[in-house]
Amino acid sequence: MKVVWHRELLRFIGDRPRLIAGVAQPVLYLFVMGTGLSAMVPVTSGVPFRTFLFPGVLCMAVLFTCFFSAGSLVSDREGGFMREMLVAPVRRSAILFGKCLGGTTVGTFQGMVMLVIGAIAGVPMSLELVVTVILELLVICFAITAFGVALAARVRTIQGFMALLQVALFPMFFASGALYPLSGLPAWLVALTRLDPLTYAVAPLRHAVLDASGQAALAPMVTWGGFVVPIWLDLVIVAACALVALAVALPRFSRDDA
Repeated sequence: MKVVWHRELLRFIGDRPRLIAGVAQPVLYLFVMGTGLSAMVPVTSGVPFRTFLFPGVLCMAVLFTCFFSAGSLVSDREGGFMREMLVAPVRRSAILFGKCLGGTTVGTFQGMVMLVIGAIAGVPMSLELVVTVILELLVICFAITAFGVALAARVRTIQGFMALLQVALFPMFFASGALYPLSGLPAWLVALTRLDPLTYAVAPLRHAVLDASGQAALAPMVTWGGFVVPIWLDLVIVAACALVALAVALPRFSRDDA
């Protein structure tokens, strides 16, 4: 497990285009979209639009980073490295957890970079916010990587994984409320957002960011009918989704599948 985790870190550090691309797109959303839409909608849910947008952009940054980390499973299979790991005297679950921990580490690091960029953009920051967000990111990044691994375990080529990424990732992101409030939506979209696991990842991040600016009471919470989902339950749902993804991925981790 440690070897797989360490390999993911080395791969991430050595891939400069991936480092740059992982930050560039969220930064464009934050500065370009945040600035442009702020002129039309200066306040959203009672808070400055850029502050409201930042948690969604933060989630975008870790989402792509963790998914690409999970996608390395496909390139490992194509290059023969996965076969070497699977014939080694090591549990398949250890390989799987090592891959997920690697994605969690690089995703959390990317999130920390985005916190610095958010501070530069004028998003209110505090030590409590940084600690809270990092702890939440550990859970969120693990779940996203586990989901990515579950998808990667079912495809043979990197092209197939990228196609799945397009089909699964973008709808999940745009249906999560990362870029818009969850209130006042059509009934069909409300149902879709509540079924989207990423919705429960964005909500804790947004609550933490708005709490740092003294506006936690204005944070749009996920609701089930009249029930307001507490933050701890959001994170429990995210963790449960991670366990389901691992349970789906593990049977695919067979020596024959390599």
